[in-house]
Amino acid sequence: MTITDTPPATATRRLAPGLALASALGLAAWLIARIVPLVGAPVVAIVLGVLVALVRPVGPGLRPGVHLAAKRVLQLSIVVLGLELSWHEVVVTGLSSLPVLLGTLVVALGGAWLVGRLVGIEGDLRTLIGVGTAICGASAIAATDAVIDAHERDVAYAVATIFTFNVAAVLTFPSVGHLLHLSPHAFGVWAGTAVNDVSSVVAASSAYGHNASATAVVVKLARSLAIVPIALGLSLLRTSKVAHAEGRSRVAVARRAFPWFILWFLAAVAVDSLGLVPRTIIPGLGQLAQLLIAIALAGVGLSVRPREIRSAGWRPLALGAILWVLVGASSLAIAHVFPTH
Repeated sequence: MTITDTPPATATRRLAPGLALASALGLAAWLIARIVPLVGAPVVAIVLGVLVALVRPVGPGLRPGVHLAAKRVLQLSIVVLGLELSWHEVVVTGLSSLPVLLGTLVVALGGAWLVGRLVGIEGDLRTLIGVGTAICGASAIAATDAVIDAHERDVAYAVATIFTFNVAAVLTFPSVGHLLHLSPHAFGVWAGTAVNDVSSVVAASSAYGHNASATAVVVKLARSLAIVPIALGLSLLRTSKVAHAEGRSRVAVARRAFPWFILWFLAAVAVDSLGLVPRTIIPGLGQLAQLLIAIALAGVGLSVRPREIRSAGWRPLALGAILWVLVGASSLAIAHVFPTH
């Protein structure tokens, strides 16, 4: 009998212990990130989860709830993120920065495919690092994992890789921007397209000035929308492979594998676009989304076997470094050819 056809009371008892543990770690990570914003709740959460797993691996009693946190709570967090995004807000700044957004997206995803092959990284790990670099860091990794159901080891290593270069961006981007004499708007576009997580975009652009920060955040939100077609494309690709491997119809596999939460995400964006979400609660929704992502990634961390992460070696970090340089350089080059202001 599966969880879905178990009586509600029994299912709750099975899910509660693991979900409570992931929630406690996620809440702790969220609180730590509010004190030290540079780190970010997703990274803290996955580290806490791994540390707990090191001390005491997740047993059968905790596993159902931890799995629920790592998958379903993850999908819920993406839907909540949609309530922060207005089509109008994104289109105004997004259209002006569209060449940079599309160009860096192609560079990151194409670079992940090519460089990943050259350094010997295949499969989901290469996809996660590429999407995380191309779109919005840990949030994009989380959304992609919700579609492709990657191994927890790959998710953990991808998040760690992205975090490493988030820190590097925060420390180096403002100095490089001043060295290149970038205007606040130009720096905002650069940070919004070349830095991964929202928290790091805010940290880097705030150090450059308020005007840079305002531009960077809107560009970052426009960039985040790319997760919708990427997730749908990955879902279709996965559907085709599974159907071929199992000898089943694509329609049957697609119905089971389709990321329905993406439709809820789009509905949430539509709700905000219609003005049905009060502006006063937007900051709270952002914090709620980060808390849910932290809970989900705590679940991922709890599921990880640290020995498997160590076995990945230096190659994922090398891929992340090369993509980080490529995206940063291409963003500046494209913005120079197609000025955004």
